[in-house]
Amino acid sequence: MGIFDKIKHAIFGEAKAAEPVAAGPPKVEPAQAPASPSAAPSPTPAAPAPQSKPATATATVDIVPILDAAVKKSGQKLDWRHSIVDLMKAVGMDASLTERKELAAELGYAGDTNDSAKMNMWLHKALMKRLSENGGRVPADLLD
Repeated sequence: MGIFDKIKHAIFGEAKAAEPVAAGPPKVEPAQAPASPSAAPSPTPAAPAPQSKPATATATVDIVPILDAAVKKSGQKLDWRHSIVDLMKAVGMDASLTERKELAAELGYAGDTNDSAKMNMWLHKALMKRLSENGGRVPADLLD
């Protein structure tokens, strides 16, 4: 598993753990409706549509509350919105230069990896973009 996948799993995995609370009623209703003999005929056509909708809801994960909660849980003052190092720390990952260089290679960084400040800025933007492409709801100001 690559560094990006570890970050994605740390964020999206937290969302899946929280998802039943947020998406529980829509998922429970279609599951209960077919089990109910009197309700089975009418929800049956609706059952495929709700199954598609939860898949979309699952695919779209709001990263802000998840990362904010991770920062709070860490007990550290971390600025995940601007710092790749802080974001990695927030999700409990090693934020060493070696790990960041590996992430840079995964995400296609073509610059000088010895210029860590420039690489870090690029990494943060690239990570936000990649999270967005993979179903993360990322604030627009973090995608610029």
